[in-house]
Amino acid sequence: MDCQDQAKATRDTKFSSCRGVSFELKPSPRSSSFTFEATDRPVHQPPPPAPMVQRWISLPRPFSSASSRMHAAARGSHAFGRPQSRPSSHFCDLDDEETDDESVSAVHAADEELGVVTAAGVADDTPGKAAAGARAPPKPAPSERSRLGVILLDQGLFTVYKRLFVLCVALNMVGLVLAATGHFPYAREHAAVFAMGNILALTLCRSEAVLRVVFWLAVTLFGRPWVPVVVKTGVTAILQSLGGVHSGCGVSSLAWLVYALVQVLQHRDVTPGEVVGVAAAILGLLALSCMAAFPLVRHLHHNAFERTHRFAGWSALALLWVFVVLSAGYDPATASYHRLTGSVLVKRQDLWLAAAITFFTFLPWLTVRRVPVKVTARSSHASVITFQGGVKGGLLGRISRSPLSEWHAFGIISDNGDTHAILAGAVGDFTRALISDPPTHLWVRGVHFAGLPYLLNMYQRATMVATSSGICVFMSFLMQPGPAELSLVWVAKGIEANYGEEMKAAAYSSERLRGRVIVHGTVVMGRPNVAALAVDAARRWGSEVVVVRSNPDGSRDVVTGCNEAGIPAFGPIWDS
Repeated sequence: MDCQDQAKATRDTKFSSCRGVSFELKPSPRSSSFTFEATDRPVHQPPPPAPMVQRWISLPRPFSSASSRMHAAARGSHAFGRPQSRPSSHFCDLDDEETDDESVSAVHAADEELGVVTAAGVADDTPGKAAAGARAPPKPAPSERSRLGVILLDQGLFTVYKRLFVLCVALNMVGLVLAATGHFPYAREHAAVFAMGNILALTLCRSEAVLRVVFWLAVTLFGRPWVPVVVKTGVTAILQSLGGVHSGCGVSSLAWLVYALVQVLQHRDVTPGEVVGVAAAILGLLALSCMAAFPLVRHLHHNAFERTHRFAGWSALALLWVFVVLSAGYDPATASYHRLTGSVLVKRQDLWLAAAITFFTFLPWLTVRRVPVKVTARSSHASVITFQGGVKGGLLGRISRSPLSEWHAFGIISDNGDTHAILAGAVGDFTRALISDPPTHLWVRGVHFAGLPYLLNMYQRATMVATSSGICVFMSFLMQPGPAELSLVWVAKGIEANYGEEMKAAAYSSERLRGRVIVHGTVVMGRPNVAALAVDAARRWGSEVVVVRSNPDGSRDVVTGCNEAGIPAFGPIWDS
């Protein structure tokens, strides 16, 4: 039976979705043989889904410049084209995730040229291959699984983040106990210095410029073929979880400040009252900042957390300078202040620590500027913001309408040429406003920071997994040359309508991927088992690691599924 006869025979064949919406096969208006198109006619008695089988099927030339193949067709069908996805409220579609607050040689024979792979089936008749398009298991009702629960609890009790937090706190508590018992005289006499040392450490862990250098060094030192994968994944886990050091040092600085204040109160006869008052104010501001960063508060009131963290921190830093100057100028022997000289100040350890904290705190703000932007919204689901200047692959950027109020981090799409862009899924007030009230200018930070995607350059072979607008953090890898051989799994709804034909074409035609691509349109194919897709892709293309960008629930599922299959995987954590 030729393609025309087959199209006629299947034209009235309908497939039921999980919401009573029928899918039917219709001839494509393009030159392709077939395409899926969704209709909105309800199906009162949907027939049970026919068993699905998978096989490799060569597609006609119009689908790809190479010899394209796709996964899976229903039994009795022979060739399907790529789906014409449309925006939909279909409940099977994956939710977008706003990104704020953040390497693969094919195992097939060399002479076997792979084209673009589209996942659609639910079973595989080839040994050694997983069911890439397996139907996702039913998800608990929202009341049974809150997003906060996924973020805070489902990531486990012994994550690298929490281990780093415990390690920092434990080391400081040991030093504090030794100081209090007289076994660490230096710490006993310089408790404030230890508090400031912790503040400097937590500042460095959040300094975008410092992290840019640290990530670059990690890729340079460990991104060599002879470095074992277990070492690379260990480094990746630590760098991804530096927030544990940040929060651990924050709690430890409070402990040291309390100890220092207790000592001052014990010797208040030789300590001026203004020094005690400033020290108490610093302690109060840091405690307020730590409470605002508590996961429950941070998740439910993110803007309040960000503003409190920023302004309380700046106020504490200003008072820290007052504390240093008062402490340096006071002479206990005469119970009076003396004139400060340069020779006295340069010998003060707390002065150098305060200077370092100030420098790294305000370094990113020295690059803040207001720039013109162009906002394009193809639908109400996402917007594309275009900026001037190229950006290296794997870097992220922050944008804001009000720089003192809030900042939002996004992945960057760029070929490292004249422009770069940000894809913002409309999932929050800020991102929805980009569509309803598109700005002509935005505030940006000139220092683009490195995140988890940047570490893909450390591996020889890696699989990228993205849902919806999470593809943004990976697009630059498709457009720029790099050391890693990559493969891609992208699951989204309304790909062409919401994200543009250009973005879909970039995934299909990327020279760097060389056909190692799985694109799953949920409007046509329903919600897939993304973890199964990721495991199948990683095994098929021999990946050393999987990096996923999705919502917290989806990222957790993919990371868990890959780890159970023996494949190292990383996704954003709640403190990314």
